[in-house]
Amino acid sequence: MKECSCGNCNHSLCAKKVPIFSFLSDDELIKIVDMTGHKFYKKGDMLCSQGQKSDTLFIINEGQVKISKLTKEGKEQIVHIFTSGDFFGELSLFSSDEIYNFNVYAISDVKICTLTKQDMDKIIMSNPGISIKLLQVISKRLTQTENLAQNLATNDAEIRVAFMLLEFGEKYGVATNQGLQINLPINREEMANYVGVTRETISRKLSIFEESGIIILKGNKVLIIKQLDILKSYVE
Repeated sequence: MKECSCGNCNHSLCAKKVPIFSFLSDDELIKIVDMTGHKFYKKGDMLCSQGQKSDTLFIINEGQVKISKLTKEGKEQIVHIFTSGDFFGELSLFSSDEIYNFNVYAISDVKICTLTKQDMDKIIMSNPGISIKLLQVISKRLTQTENLAQNLATNDAEIRVAFMLLEFGEKYGVATNQGLQINLPINREEMANYVGVTRETISRKLSIFEESGIIILKGNKVLIIKQLDILKSYVE
């Protein structure tokens, strides 16, 4: 990890990418940017560790991170994947003695903007509407976590993998002539850790979906969903 400046962030208003700040004026956004710290992490770096004191809001300017926990068996369970415009550490804004209950790793080179709890308190006092936006995001994340838990509760690996691909399609998908193209945010091993199966099972299920004409695999980084309705039928 190293410190960087807004110049390293392409002179962009990093806060403007974040849904909870999106309704603010440019002048208000500039005030927020002036409060932010700026850090750069390389792929594989740890940003936060479970048990560490949580007193900072992390905003992803560029890149992607994974939020994970260790199971009782010591295996990684990925809970969320966040990308540009996303943020984490929001629970620290509501309490002064929160700790992280997860680990955060960079899954690409990442530019991060940070806001301390003290600065966020000032921002929220000046713009109460941010509190409503925060609660909306937290509510959506709770729903996503519940859906993930429900997905992991099934023993059907194809349903788990279909659920993951639909989530990736919603967040990263781009419409093309061939279908919904996804630049996959994680590798096969991390996919396995996301849906609670082995790496071999992930590869096998993706091959089955491809043979059935539901998806097209383009190497390990790109996947195209050709038959979105059929993929949805697995989880309905």
